[in-house]
This record gives sequence, C-alpha cells and structure tokens, in this order.
Amino acid sequence: MINLTLKDGSVRQVAKGTTLYELASSLSQGLARVAVVGKVNGELKDLDYALTEDAEVEILTLDSEEGLEVLRHSTSHLLAQAVKNLFPGTILGIGPAIANGFYYDFDSEHTFTPEDLAKIEAEMQRLAKEDNSFKCKLISREEAIQYFQDSGEKYKVELINDLPEDAQISLYTHGNFTDLCAGPHVPSTKMLKTFKLQSVAGAYWRGSEKNKMLQRIYGLAFAKASDLKDYLFKLEEAKRRDHRKLGMELDLFSLHDEGPGFPFFHPKGMVLRNILEDFWSKEHQKRGYVEVKTPIILSRTLWEQSGHWDHYKENMYFTKIDDQDYAIKPMNCPGGMIMYKTKLRSYRDLPIRCGELGLVHRHELSGALHGLLRVRNFTQDDAHIFMLPSQIKDEIIAVIELVDYFYKIFGFEYHIELSTRPEDSMGSDEAWEMATKALEEALQAKGMDYKINPGDGAFYGPKIDFHLKDCLDRTWQCGTIQLDFQMPEKFDLTYIGEDGEKHRPVMIHRVVYGSIERFIALLIEHYAGAFPTWLAPVQVRILPISDKHNAYAQKVQSILKDQGIRVELDTRREKINYKIREAQTEKIPFALVVGDKEAEQETVAVRRYGQKDTKVLSVEDFQALILDEINTKRTGL
Repeated sequence: MINLTLKDGSVRQVAKGTTLYELASSLSQGLARVAVVGKVNGELKDLDYALTEDAEVEILTLDSEEGLEVLRHSTSHLLAQAVKNLFPGTILGIGPAIANGFYYDFDSEHTFTPEDLAKIEAEMQRLAKEDNSFKCKLISREEAIQYFQDSGEKYKVELINDLPEDAQISLYTHGNFTDLCAGPHVPSTKMLKTFKLQSVAGAYWRGSEKNKMLQRIYGLAFAKASDLKDYLFKLEEAKRRDHRKLGMELDLFSLHDEGPGFPFFHPKGMVLRNILEDFWSKEHQKRGYVEVKTPIILSRTLWEQSGHWDHYKENMYFTKIDDQDYAIKPMNCPGGMIMYKTKLRSYRDLPIRCGELGLVHRHELSGALHGLLRVRNFTQDDAHIFMLPSQIKDEIIAVIELVDYFYKIFGFEYHIELSTRPEDSMGSDEAWEMATKALEEALQAKGMDYKINPGDGAFYGPKIDFHLKDCLDRTWQCGTIQLDFQMPEKFDLTYIGEDGEKHRPVMIHRVVYGSIERFIALLIEHYAGAFPTWLAPVQVRILPISDKHNAYAQKVQSILKDQGIRVELDTRREKINYKIREAQTEKIPFALVVGDKEAEQETVAVRRYGQKDTKVLSVEDFQALILDEINTKRTGL
C-alpha cells in the first residue's frame, strides 16, 4: 500500500499501481466523470498514470487553469489530425496551448484559406465524436527518430535530435494519429467539444528568420459553449474599442509612415494627456514628491556606467556630438543619479522622492509596433526614491497605496506579480535576496495577493508589477516598483549618516501609468472612447436650435467656461437632430439643446451621452451637476 496526500491535506491509502483515474473514482464517481488530468508531486500526469510510491496528489478538472491548458493542447492534436486527414503530405511543426486556445504549425504545399478553416473545424468535430482515447507510449530516441523519418516528419526528427541521447521519447496516439509530445492529455477526444478555428498566419520554424516560413492555424478552446460565446463577443467588442480606430475618429492622435512608432497628438489628445499629467503632478505633490527634468541625450560613458550599454544597447538610439558617442535615453534613471550627486546629502534629507515625466526612446522592431500600446518614444511617469535601508518597507507600501489609488480612480482592477532575478542580472546574491525579501514583506504587510514571475526582474533589481484588467478582462502591465541596490553602488551615491560617515542609499524606481501613451490607449479601449466627464476633451457641446438662439447659447457657454468646464458651441445651420447625433458620435458627455423655451426660462435641455431621455435643468443646476462629476472624478463604470 502507498500513502497519497490529497489537496485538502487528508491521506488515503491505495494499492501500489492504482491509476489517477481509479483514485478519482474512489473519491467520487462525479469527480471521475469530469476529471481531466492529475498532479503528482506538482507534475501533471495523464489519468492512466500508475501511482507507485507515496505522493501528494490532486485531481484536476476543467474548472482549473491547468485542466483548461491540457484541454487546449489536446485540441491542437485534434487540429493536426484533421489537417493530415484533409491535406495528406502536410508536415507537422509544433502545436502548443496558448492563452484561450492553441495553434499548430504546418508545412504544406496547400495555402490554407478561411474556407479551409471551416472544413478543418468540421473534420475536428467529427473526429472528436469518435471518442478516441489519448494513449502514451515511451520509446527510445533512436526508435523515435526512425518512426518520424519513416513518416516524413522532418521537424519532429529535428526536435528529437536536440534531446539527450539517453532520453525516453513519449508519443501520443488517438485514432489514426500519432504525435511527438511530452503530454499530458485529456482521457478522450469526446471531451473536446467547444472550439473554433480563428485564423492563419505565417510563422518561421522555431522562430528564426533563417528557417522556412510555416503556416500557423490559431484556434480557441473552452470548457463550455457559453465561455466561447462570451470570448467571441469580447473579441468583437475589442475591435469596436480599438484605440487606433477611435483615436482617429475622436481626433485624439494619429500615426504616420514618416515616423513609425512616433505618435502625433492632436489638440483633443493633448487635452486628455494634460489632464492625466496634471492629476499625476498634484497627487505626487501631496505625497512629498518633487519634480525634475533630465536631458534626453547623454554620453555613452554614462550608459556604460549604468549598465544599460551592456544590457540594453540593442534597444537604444545613438548619435555623435563633437566626435563623441551619445545615446538618446531609453530610461530616466541615470539622469536621476546625476541629479542626486549634485550636492552632499544627509540622512535627515532622506527619503528624497523625485518624479519625472520623462520622454524616452526605445528601438522596437517594426512588426512589434501597435498603436500607442507599443511605440518608439513615450513619456514615462517615472520617480526615483532615494532612502535609508530602514525606510524601504514604508516607502514601498506608500507606492503600493499610490498605485492602488490611481487605478481605482480610473475604474481598473489589477493583479500583482513579483518578478525575480533574471539571468543577465548584475550584483551580488546577498543584495538580490535582500531586495526580493523587502518587496515580499511590503506586499505581505499590505495583505496583497501576488504571484511570483521567476526571472523577469530588471537587470539591476527585482520588481513588483501591476497588471490592469480592463472591461473586456484583458490584462496590461502598467505600474511597476523596482528596488535597486545596484545603481547607487555603480554611481557611488552616498549620504552622511548619524555617525558622520558616508553610507550608501537604497533606491526605488517606479511608475504608475507606465507610459502616458500606453495608458491613454488603455483608457480609450476601457471606456470605448466615451470618457468620464472629468477626462473628456470636450465635456459639453451647446446646440442652439436656430441662429436666433445663438446669443443665449453664447451666454451659457461663457458661464460654463468661467467654471473651467471645457465647452464647445455648435452654431452650424444644421437640423438639431443632426447636431445631437453628431455629439453622440463624438461621445461628448453632455449635449445642451437651447431654443425659445430655454432662452426664456434660462434653462438647458440636457442630453447625456448614451441616453435618449432629455432632462430640463436650470443653468445653475446643470453647472452644479457637471462640476460634481468633474470634482469627484466619477467614472460611470
């Protein structure tokens, strides 16, 4: 007998050789019916895996992320089987699970079309109903090479050749199809019910431009039909909310071939941008920050000293001045180091919180550029906090609270990841351990849930990343807190301690928006361009019914302008219904219709964006209503 420790901590004795499926059946027949895969000592295993020693065991269903990932990977095998059936001679690449679905790469003389996807999907549905079991077979490396050479699968042979000579190779078979795969898989194809093929794209074999371009078919897979339907709805909604489309329609910004990756902000876009920057500045002043501005171009020697030359050079732009090498800054921090060193610092001066809305330039590949989300120049809402070691925890907590305040103002939910030491890091093990521990302690002190993101820290320190969730449940990495013991060392930053001796300060790098440009893109898509009143570039448009009402409309405009309200007057000789429709199309929060009755009674007919009803208010009451929305920064979400 062997002892199995279950997820709830209970221990169950079973006979040696009991499979995971048999274990599930002994726990509950209902569990056995919906079981997808098992986890043994943290490793995923097929349900027919035999347990031979004491272990920690968990039975997973499609309610778990891991169960869903197995379902999606199994569906990729079904896709490959369908393609091989319909297009004989196709050579297989790889087919992993990805977020919300899967893909498979194919080398085929046939060019797949959208019409082909429908045929392939129908074949997948037919094959799934055959209820074929996924069976794993272990063979030697030599046998595997021979098998795939005989079947003409040259890419599989290449993958096997990269494995150790003594490796055992696992093949998975269902029906008439066998593939190279580490597994695990769902028990049977009958579990593969809810999927949809999406698109075809080109993909170089193993991601290298030196290799052949294959055809990659993408698909979606979910546990339930309702989940797929919801996701497809969100995809369509994402197209409607695309910030590139709305940015042009609302006259906020534009992108041009004359400056790929370098956005042009229009007057209305600048209004939105300035609101965000003014809000940022005021909130930071309240929290004891001072603002600085550092140069865009600095010498090569500075970037060598900071480590960017060795660790970040491929993302930087360069120029020469007086025959000396200079770089356009990709980050603001080295300039912050120079600012700190301009005078002697005392322990009484710390912490020093320096904020900078700094313009940076980073070289992105043209294929990676995407509206305002991925650009080549952007403004980071940076800050560098110089502090005593004893102040680390309190300062990190204060930054967490600041980020939380900002995101709640805009109506965003978020989750947190702690990114740890990367391979190309600099600094001692002790410094990294101390920095990582400090971030963990601050998160724990705030009671924040977080997950570890191994190896994704900055080259100079670990970091806390804030991932925003928008109204379509998409996540975006924006805010970050990076604890740095390396830069103060490299730049020989010091302060005079209570003992009169020089000591090394500790430093935090942090952003809240991440970049102004990217945050604007997220706001556009989150609100579908219908910004809350306090953010809207135009908050009110006054619509006189005819020319004789222009004088009263101008009077109302003047009253609202005096209160700092952003108001336009539409005096065009167009029908009033046309003017109202246009104000709605431009997503202006309030349209005020004024005619004879309104002029006589000194009222306005208020039409709020997205609503059909009109409400008549006195000018004074409307003014109070809109100022309340502006001052409270109401989101409307």
